[in-house]
Amino acid sequence: MALTVGTAAPDFTALDDAGQSIQLSQFRGKTIVLYFYPKDDTPGCTKEACSFRDSYSAYQGKDIIVLGVSTDDSSSHEQFKTKFSLPFPLVADPDRSITQAYDVDGGGYAKRVTYVIDGEGQIIRVYDSVKTDTHAGDILADLGL
Repeated sequence: MALTVGTAAPDFTALDDAGQSIQLSQFRGKTIVLYFYPKDDTPGCTKEACSFRDSYSAYQGKDIIVLGVSTDDSSSHEQFKTKFSLPFPLVADPDRSITQAYDVDGGGYAKRVTYVIDGEGQIIRVYDSVKTDTHAGDILADLGL
């Protein structure tokens, strides 16, 4: 079962799609949309990523950070990001440490769960039932944005 609202978001350090180190706590003070997805370049995951891509300017306008996480490696993320012109970082979790910390490990892949984390590092929303093609807009609507 996914982590619950009010839980402190586990910090992590991992590589992103460019092979650069990224740490969740570096975004303290900002709202973070941390979305987990099963696999790069698969139909549902592509729809979800493109949903965030297409709504990205609205997220930037509200100073919200979007991070996608799957168990794919940085190279796979780089190809996926390039192919679909994704403007946000994809975090590589090949050892499943992040998916395990967030209780979304599906046994070799990340379950499709999204966490919204406030500027203090607390989980304020959890989405464990996601409509992939409208997910990004659904989150903005839920946040009243």
